[in-house]
Amino acid sequence: MNVKPGWLLLLSISAGVWSVPIDRNVANEEVKEEVQEENGDTGLYYDRYLREVIEVLETDPHFREKLQTANTEDIKVSAHFLLHVFDNSCLCREALQMDHASLLKQFEHLDPHNQNTFEAKDLELLISTATKDLENYDAERHEEFKRYEMLKEHERREYLKSLDQEKREREEKRMQELKEKHRQHPKVNAPGSVAQLREVWEETDGLDPQEFNPKTFFKLHDTNEDDVLDEQELEALFTKELEKVYDPKNEEDDMMEMEEERLRMREHFMKNVDANKDRLVSLEEFLKSTEKKEFNNPKEWETLDTKPAYTEEELQRFEVELRDKEEELKRKAENLRQEQELLKERGKALEAQRREYQQAVLEMSQRQKEQQAADGQPPAGPNGELQFQPDTQKLDAKEVKAPAEHEGEVRNNLPAEPPQNLPLHT
Repeated sequence: MNVKPGWLLLLSISAGVWSVPIDRNVANEEVKEEVQEENGDTGLYYDRYLREVIEVLETDPHFREKLQTANTEDIKVSAHFLLHVFDNSCLCREALQMDHASLLKQFEHLDPHNQNTFEAKDLELLISTATKDLENYDAERHEEFKRYEMLKEHERREYLKSLDQEKREREEKRMQELKEKHRQHPKVNAPGSVAQLREVWEETDGLDPQEFNPKTFFKLHDTNEDDVLDEQELEALFTKELEKVYDPKNEEDDMMEMEEERLRMREHFMKNVDANKDRLVSLEEFLKSTEKKEFNNPKEWETLDTKPAYTEEELQRFEVELRDKEEELKRKAENLRQEQELLKERGKALEAQRREYQQAVLEMSQRQKEQQAADGQPPAGPNGELQFQPDTQKLDAKEVKAPAEHEGEVRNNLPAEPPQNLPLHT
């Protein structure tokens, strides 16, 4: 059985180990005419390494030759798995906070015994690590949702405790009515059942339900035309079912619960259809699932409102954990308050010390001036320089004398008065 060129194979070691030498100068010699679309970061810490592996394997002629002659027994994983790791929006997460154990785990996808060439062992480690990360991420999402639900219930109980008897009874009645209203929704079809797919075929695709064809349905919803349904394409199929239960306009409907329900539907579908567990659904797998008994007669789908996501014991442990964290935060807050008070006291002491120094400097300067005045020395300036001032008594005497002398000069310059009783000349 030949394999399509689109598949990336991990050949078993018994079939022969092959290596791919990495020539980093080839990229500088060749100029690509087509510009490929940039894929989003997966969020995995080995994202760049994963991308380089795919690029090298897809361009290596030896690998392509092995690909054409491989049979199903040689196949360990398909290239679609690695390629769809890049398109999986679930992995586009914020930066992870790693502890020392996590830092050690970041080398699990590398073969420590070979640092020069890329061998089958390297690909095997890369595939297993990526698979494990994807599975762990789904488990983390379930655990995060459980903690969200427990926190919501804890806050509800604390809120009711803060009310008096009359208000508490009224609020409990209102909450119970909202819960009952949320449960009154149309029947939800099991994911992947003929009823669920026919509903999408009719309401989303706008086609006659009597002409439902599984192969045509698969082609219609393989939006990127890569011959597989990935997790995003599958989750899009469940939108109509989720809209029966959740409406963002309703107070009783929680959108966090809707996303958890979507995840549960996708996992249920994968469990029944994904035969090779590569987290992708091929056309062959999809068509085989339509031949099963569960496809036409599935069990009734139980939504999240039929049973709680946690037990009472788990809620009690969660509340103990919350109280411990609250006590720890209180201790930290008290320590910060004490440190703040200590800093304030130190600030006050430093301010008092600064004022004492200023007062001492002023007193010392005053004593210096008094000493200089007693010794007949000219007073010193603010920087210690001598300040010479003219004698004020001599200056005052000169100022008094100057106007008198000036008055005499003015008087001398006046013309003499003519003599009186002089004879008149005729």
